[in-house]
Amino acid sequence: MQDIVTALVLTPVRWAKGRGYLRHFRGDVGIDTTAAPVFARPPRARRSTGELFASTEITAGWHHSAGNGPPEYGYSATLTVAARTRPALGSFPQLALGLVLDTPHKRIGANAITTLKPLAALGLPAAFAAVDRAYTDQQPSHFAQPARALGYRLALDYKVDQRGVQGSAHGALLIDGHLACPLIPGRLATATTGLDDAAIRTPSQELTALISAREPYLLRLKQSANADGTIRFQCPAAGTSPSVTCPRFDRLHQRSPSRPIAVDLTDARQRAAHPAAKPRILPPTSDHKTGDLPKICHQHTITLNKDDLGHLDKFRQDLAYLSPAWIRTYKSVRANTEGINGRLKGHDLDLGDPKNRLAHGRVAQTILVALLVTVANDHFLDQWRHTHQLQNEPITPADTPQTPVEPFDGTPPAGQSRPPPAP
Repeated sequence: MQDIVTALVLTPVRWAKGRGYLRHFRGDVGIDTTAAPVFARPPRARRSTGELFASTEITAGWHHSAGNGPPEYGYSATLTVAARTRPALGSFPQLALGLVLDTPHKRIGANAITTLKPLAALGLPAAFAAVDRAYTDQQPSHFAQPARALGYRLALDYKVDQRGVQGSAHGALLIDGHLACPLIPGRLATATTGLDDAAIRTPSQELTALISAREPYLLRLKQSANADGTIRFQCPAAGTSPSVTCPRFDRLHQRSPSRPIAVDLTDARQRAAHPAAKPRILPPTSDHKTGDLPKICHQHTITLNKDDLGHLDKFRQDLAYLSPAWIRTYKSVRANTEGINGRLKGHDLDLGDPKNRLAHGRVAQTILVALLVTVANDHFLDQWRHTHQLQNEPITPADTPQTPVEPFDGTPPAGQSRPPPAP
């Protein structure tokens, strides 16, 4: 059944890719669940006797959205959406790239991965996947690790009690999804601890300054993940261009202070590269013995294996939380995702109206929702084409369905809403 759903939803996507309409798509996707309410009545109890009555939709449930609206009885539709994070790039149609219909709040991470797997076979690139906190809460093996294995980098948000220092690995602190120097000032490490969602959505100038001041203390990526998911990170005081100066690092690695050099004060790059312009780490007055120091202080780099963080690996992400790059990526993708959800429920075939799907049973509901999303995708594509029609592309002849000329050999023809692109 899922293969049928995927084939239906991806039919307009394949056609758009063949025509070159997705050539500006860089692989950024948003994943979210939206309610698909059913016409059947939910389970209920008779007031007079207290007798319980089941629903005819026995696999449905209550879908609780992130907002303040009441829950809806039905199914949850997991949608993966093509998103754009860099407005300077050319336009492309924002289509639904995947769909899974399931009981609400079940297999959230696994369903997201199910929507991502066919995209590689379709030849679409993989970049950032931005998701809400429901996916951050999934076990690493259910979402974060499979998503990274497919080539996606993650942009995540956190709950109030998940912000700030989240754990450690090899002595490095995991702070809002990023590994940092163990001697990072406490005020920077706890800058987001206990902040509510309102403070995160609209960061104050003070919080923005603290987030910016964190950056030099973050471990730098030395080597991307290999086939086993192993990654190497470098101490911020190591390398030829360290971002901080650290007396502990100099002592352990017997690095003598650099000789004074002449600096052209009118050159911004020379000023920024001078050690005096970089943050200086302040070890404790009576520093620990060498054998008691964290592993990250003994070595220039550390190797982070897939299971070193345990269940905390679900918090790790690829952009510094609340940094300008994170805000630009996360907010843009989430806006695209919510926009598609709104369009699907504002379309003539409203996904949110159960009267459009009166058939009972999960199989029937799944096929009907897939048809609705496919028709909506085709509608979105037509709207985009009328606005961004290529100058050398004919509008009418190429869009006229063609009758196959080859003789029928008993094999069902491949379903296509439009013919393939002209050679």
